[in-house]
Amino acid sequence: MVIDDEPDIVKLLRFVLEKDGYTVSEASNGQVALERLGIDPPQPDTPLPDLLILDIMMPVMDGYALNMKLQADTRTKSIPILVLTAKGQKMRDLFEMAPNVAAYVQKPFDPKMLRELIAGIIGERQKA
Repeated sequence: MVIDDEPDIVKLLRFVLEKDGYTVSEASNGQVALERLGIDPPQPDTPLPDLLILDIMMPVMDGYALNMKLQADTRTKSIPILVLTAKGQKMRDLFEMAPNVAAYVQKPFDPKMLRELIAGIIGERQKA
């Protein structure tokens, strides 16, 4: 699932990921993501993604607030997160202690590098 409020970024990520055979869902902010993940309102039968690609700076609910809610939910706390942000070290520091954050990528990003990183994260999750 791609969670980002920038339509061009979402479009690029969808193109890159679908090219590699992934099914991509999306949310434009943290609140929409909570709904689509079946957290708020609770929908325990909602299928969960293998990975969340999460922007930090978004309206309504930012990536940091969303991750706090994800960590508090037993269904979503172990979904790996790739933080994708235009902000540098300051925002990365906010996520340092989050056990579910698998990687950080700063915008703009190299699509090839991102594809390799995502394949590695999903591959590790499938081994577990």
